[in-house]
Parts: sequence; structure tokens; C-alpha cells
Amino acid sequence: MSYRRFGQTELRLSVFSLGTMRGLDHPNTFAATLERALDLGINHIETARGYGPSERWLGDWLHRRGQPQDLILTTKIPPQPSREAMAQALADSLERLRVKRVDCLAIHGLNTPDHLAWVQDPKGCMAAVAEAQAEGKIGHVGFSTHGPREVIQAAMETGLFSFVLLHYYYFFQRHAPLMDLAQALDLGVFIISPGDKGGMLYTPPDTLRQVCRPFDPLFLTYRWLLSQPAITTLSVGPARPEELDFLTALAHRTDPLTAAEAEALQRLDQHPATVLGTDLCRQCYACLPCPEEIHIPEVLRLRTLALAYDMQGFGEYRYRMFENAGHWFPGRRANRCTDCGDCLPRCPETLNIPTLLRDTHDRLKGPSRRRLWEDD
Repeated sequence: MSYRRFGQTELRLSVFSLGTMRGLDHPNTFAATLERALDLGINHIETARGYGPSERWLGDWLHRRGQPQDLILTTKIPPQPSREAMAQALADSLERLRVKRVDCLAIHGLNTPDHLAWVQDPKGCMAAVAEAQAEGKIGHVGFSTHGPREVIQAAMETGLFSFVLLHYYYFFQRHAPLMDLAQALDLGVFIISPGDKGGMLYTPPDTLRQVCRPFDPLFLTYRWLLSQPAITTLSVGPARPEELDFLTALAHRTDPLTAAEAEALQRLDQHPATVLGTDLCRQCYACLPCPEEIHIPEVLRLRTLALAYDMQGFGEYRYRMFENAGHWFPGRRANRCTDCGDCLPRCPETLNIPTLLRDTHDRLKGPSRRRLWEDD
């Protein structure tokens, strides 16, 4: 396993981190997955108070076996509106983890301008975090985010954080400028679940496999990320220990991309234009804001992935989150379009956006479900 410096924290993290959002069907499976991660050389475990029993199960495992000396623990707590609420949340997490200290705390889901205001309030939640640091209960502080680039940049520039947990994938490169900013600010960069959030690449469709040949799509996109020195670590969230076996071929592959890998990525990059032609959205975001609060670029990105690579399952999975996940996945569904035309003159590609929105909704809304009270 290779290890990288986690920005100004000066911690050395394995290039893969074990996320614990999945694998929660049984504590024995959870423990076996932790042991397999250690066997592979993973030295960073990431959990959160919102991950079901994850903190408690992790605490029980640590209590039984003792914490390995070089094991680095991160837990995540959502931003709180007050100092008191954060202090209580911190106490709860430490109790569940059965530890006196965590190496890293991430503010979990710093997604909105309101969240940003909470952390910038000198008497707010970060006051409790600073007190816990002074008492030795917390090592380093960072944040995770599902928010827009403007909020993320502002949070990075507050000077409050030493690292950031970020959505940045081959199929979502909107945050590329933030990678440069992270390097300039010497922030550690943790990429959130690229195998899942980056495209459900554990089970890639045949079309995507063909475009990526001779490489597996997950391997190729992991290599794309690992070849970037600004990135410290990638989260993997296995449900079972054997899902970690895939990492053995990648644990030391932090070298620059090979010619063959670069050629495969070039094919991957060119394929959408071949399939979609003049209907391709190039993700400039000039169409926003939408009066109906439709996240037009994200809707059309999912359409592109479904049409170009047959990533239909991923498209449906993400599209269903609109109007169901609050600030974690903001925006309304594409069928909310009223044909107001507000976006049309702003699109440099002159896309017929209302038509494409309706088409995306029809493609990704998924099968209708019969209500229990409806007749057969």
C-alpha cells in the first residue's frame, strides 16, 4: 500500500481509506471487513454519526482488539446551529467510538450558505470544536461537502480546515479548480466513494466496459485519480471483506498514467460527443439558476452517462434523489420545467434544454409503481 501526506495535517494516509457506510448487515461482517482492510495496509478508517451503528460497531471492535498504533480515525458530524449542539454531538460520538480522541473530525455535509454561516460564527459550532481540540479530544478538522463549488471554495478559504472530503470523479470534473485550490492551501484531499458516487463502477455496463478496454472501468478511473498528486486518499466502502480484494492491483499504482491508460481515457472522453452529437451538454453551468430550481447541468450529465455509456442504473439511482435528499442532492426533477425559456439564450451550445429535460425525465424516472390500494 502506498501512503501520502494528508496536507497540512502531516498525517500519512494510505491511498485507500475504509469508509463504513456500507457493510452494516452484521457486526461480524463489519469486523471482518476492518481486519481485511488492515491486512491490505489501509491505515485510515472513516465513519460518521449518521452511518447507522457504524460508530458503535467500530468502537466495539477497537475495544476488543485494541487500536493499532498507526491506525488513523476520522468521524464526521453535521454542522450544528449552536456551540452546545456540537459539544453534545462530539461527546456522543466519542462515547460510541469508545475512544478519548479521534485523529480527524470532519464537519459532515457543509452544503449550503447557512451551513457556512454556522461554521463562521465565532460563538457557534466551531467554538465547541476548538475547545475539543484544546482538550486533546480532536486532532485535525476538515469538512465533507455535497454543495456547490462556490460554497466549497468559500469554506476552504475560511482557514478553519486542514482537509476536505470532496466529490470529484472522472465522470464529474466540475470541482477540478478546487483541486488546484486545495494544493495552494495545503489541504488534504479525500475523494468520497469514487466507486459508487463516481458511477456505480463496481458493476459497470457492457458499453462502458467496451469503451474502456483493455482496462476495467473501475481500475481506469481509480488510476486517473491516483495519478493526481493533489489527492491523498480514495474512500472505498465495501459491504463484505472480499470486495477489498480488487485493491491489491492498485495499492501501489500512484505513478503517472501509462500511454495505454491515457489512450483509453481519451476514448472515454470522446465517446459522448460521438453518441450525442449536438445534444451534448458540456457542463458549463451557464444555464443556472433555473426559475423552477431544476439542476439542469446535473440532469443533463445523467442523461449523457445513460446514453453514451449505458449507465442507466446509475442515472436512475441519482435522478431519484432529486426532491428526496434535501441539501445533500439539491434540485427539482426535470418534469418541473415550464418552458419559460430563461435558460435558452445562456446556453453556448444552443441546446433545446426543455426538450432534453423532458427526455431525461422519461428515461430516468424509472418504472411506475402500483399503489397498494389500486386495483389489479
